[in-house]
Amino acid sequence: MRSKKVTLSFVSLFVLLAVILTACGPAATAAPQAPAAAPANADFNTVKSAADAGGMDALIAAAKAEGELNVITLPADWCNYGELITTFSTKYGIKVNSLNPDGGSADEIQAIKDNKDNKGPQAPDVIDIGPAFGPLAKGENLLAPYKVTTWDTIKGTNDPDGFYYVDYSGVMVLEVNTDIVKEVPTTYKDLLDPQYNGQVALAGDPRASNQAAQSVYAASLANGGSLDNIQPGLDFFKQLNSAGNLLPLIANSGPIGKGETPITFQWSWNAYANKDNFKGNPNIEVIFPKDVNWGGYYYQAVSAYAPHPAAARLWEEFLYSDEGQLGWIKGYCAPARLADMTTRNVVPADLAAKLPDAALLASSIVPSGDQLTSARKLIKEQWDTVVGLDIK
Repeated sequence: MRSKKVTLSFVSLFVLLAVILTACGPAATAAPQAPAAAPANADFNTVKSAADAGGMDALIAAAKAEGELNVITLPADWCNYGELITTFSTKYGIKVNSLNPDGGSADEIQAIKDNKDNKGPQAPDVIDIGPAFGPLAKGENLLAPYKVTTWDTIKGTNDPDGFYYVDYSGVMVLEVNTDIVKEVPTTYKDLLDPQYNGQVALAGDPRASNQAAQSVYAASLANGGSLDNIQPGLDFFKQLNSAGNLLPLIANSGPIGKGETPITFQWSWNAYANKDNFKGNPNIEVIFPKDVNWGGYYYQAVSAYAPHPAAARLWEEFLYSDEGQLGWIKGYCAPARLADMTTRNVVPADLAAKLPDAALLASSIVPSGDQLTSARKLIKEQWDTVVGLDIK
């Protein structure tokens, strides 16, 4: 209440002075307003909010002065990142460099480590990583804390100090090319059928990719395992490999479109994006497996060694604005601020229709960060000895 009274008193005094000056002479011409500048001591490598930077105008000015932003492992069709990158670049006049778009979360962490000392063109400013990698990167002092202006509306297992925070979520599906696969599988166990010989693929290397590792984790629950027992998932993929059903190819949009990987373990947003982009050539059917409803999410974070620290923070502000969140929805991803935006009725009906079924999302099995970390460690250690197939 004290600050409010002071503000009202100041406003009253300002109005009174304006009246006096108007009565005493001709109206003065207002001087043009200079763009907001960051505080003289602002260090964009360490600012933890836009307020610390001197406000959004100051942050925008500093980001524009840097002129570039390095993002990493963001395929254009993943959660609509292609459009989001273009929109951000056009809006702020900042060139966006997209590094290693087909990499995995482990590649993002390694890129920060490899470029800590040079801050060169291969150094990421921001990362989009699986849940197990957030605490890992924080523990290795690779992340900078930053809270966007909409922080209080971000739902999920966010780091309380802003080192990493949920960006979007979805569920695991099977993406099936029905031009090749005539009898569509409806469960993980179906994939062991000899009719799927040489047709099943992962969307990444499970030793490095969060999406692929979580496919193994989900397979564990579909085969009698639990959130604390992932071994049945590794054994399932050993069976797939021994049967000749599992392919050694990473199934991104290229091999899927060519029919080289007819059945792919996939996040729902990627499967639907492929279905849209292929436009029936090939025909894609998205299957929600009956034996496990597996949910997942990703984290955003700013690199502690960002070569463009202001642009990195402005990118996060953009992603967590209504505009950025709607961009994610357009790419079939359920954004972390969805509850707030739904309450305010700012999600158009055509975009809401792109979201996974609410009941499906709500009932999905989602492991904790610690469980994911343990599972990732086991997969990395045992994939070669148990499954014995190099996915690349």
